[in-house]
Amino acid sequence: MEDTLNLADAIASFNTMQSERNYQQARDTLRRMLVNLDLSQRERSGLESEIAELSEMLIKLDRAVFQVAVFGMVGRGKSSLLNALIGQAVFAAGVLHGVTQERQQVVWEVDNWQDAFDLDKDTPDTLHEAIEFIDTPGIDEVDGEERQLLAGEIARQADLILFVIAGDITELELKTLSQLRSAGKPMLLVFNKVDLYPDRDKLNIYAKIRDERVREILSPDEIVMVAAAPLVVRASEREDGSMGVSYHPSTPQVAALKSRIVEILQREGKSLAALNAMLAADRIQKQTLDLKMDSREEAANDIIWQFVMAKAIAVALNPLTAADIIGGVAIDIAMVIRLSKLYGIPMTRSGATKLLQSILMGMGGITISESIAKLGLSGIKGLLALVAPATGGISIAPYTAIALTQASIAGVSTYTIGQVTKTYLTNGASWGEDSPKAVITQILVTIDEHSIVDRIKQELGIRL
Repeated sequence: MEDTLNLADAIASFNTMQSERNYQQARDTLRRMLVNLDLSQRERSGLESEIAELSEMLIKLDRAVFQVAVFGMVGRGKSSLLNALIGQAVFAAGVLHGVTQERQQVVWEVDNWQDAFDLDKDTPDTLHEAIEFIDTPGIDEVDGEERQLLAGEIARQADLILFVIAGDITELELKTLSQLRSAGKPMLLVFNKVDLYPDRDKLNIYAKIRDERVREILSPDEIVMVAAAPLVVRASEREDGSMGVSYHPSTPQVAALKSRIVEILQREGKSLAALNAMLAADRIQKQTLDLKMDSREEAANDIIWQFVMAKAIAVALNPLTAADIIGGVAIDIAMVIRLSKLYGIPMTRSGATKLLQSILMGMGGITISESIAKLGLSGIKGLLALVAPATGGISIAPYTAIALTQASIAGVSTYTIGQVTKTYLTNGASWGEDSPKAVITQILVTIDEHSIVDRIKQELGIRL
């Protein structure tokens, strides 16, 4: 028997040490993440709430705060329950419909757990330094979408969820309970106001909830009956001498709930806090990466369009065929180098030239058409430019039309090269599982050539 106890103590001690290590590791990870956030000012402004959440999470770990969030419909006694747990009238409670209009939270510093929770003297006295109780508006007072967002946000942060009912569970309560359960946090269903029911009715309701309503969601151990603000009925004499009854507050009956909260704190407190921190860090890190990718995508498209217009202008203004082709290639190489720097995969001019060659081979028909168009139109354009003085400027109109057409063809080519380069760099300077030609073909299908040509002509017309 003694050996069994020693083994149990050893296992408990090991689990405690492991929880402590996990807790410290989570705290260190959050601190490093906040210090090393590599964000531009624009990206940082788009993640203000997420960064604030990480900071709050770190403060919570530093202070060893355990968060308990309370949900329920209006009139179920959520605020009264919290006041009963704390032993003070901290949260607004009353008979008015929906006293709690918005999220409220109170950090309860616990100096002595045994006294605060009426615990046995052998209960550890340093479970956590504080509990943060979070009271929420009645779930039937918030619109469906907003209610789901609020519940999701609070449930993500909380270490323990209390869902308060005051009788047989309704359809809305059951739906919300299922949504909260999906957060994967410890949850207790609190059947409040049991003092209002005769013993037999109270037990029948409890059995119905346990065996029919929430059997697939909660275990019997996760259902607790309480009376947060019980009233005692006393006989009293009225002014006219007749006898009546009056209601007087009595001692809250929440010992069973306190015991369950402490049990969860003892068993899972630090592990839950560490897990919550890591889940939040993982979620926010993914959001950060998504935002950076969106920001990089936008910046890449701006760069591509800058080079599209640079090439279009150069081709439109240059009457020399050879200069058109050489200059166009130089602009495309410069674009590839600029994009590679944006994606953190800087290329040399030689590397950019090789990638451009690979892309041009994959584009095939476009580059051939572009070259033929350039050669043919450049000759006509050059001739019109030469005879402009002799014709008194009459040849300028057809020269401009040819220049715009030629510039549009060159611009579409550069736009395509830019989009292909962007895809290649997004995949970490790799074509992925497909061949370059297959990737290029997929991109060509998505490009609306007519809209690009129209945009080039409009911008070129303004600039020229």
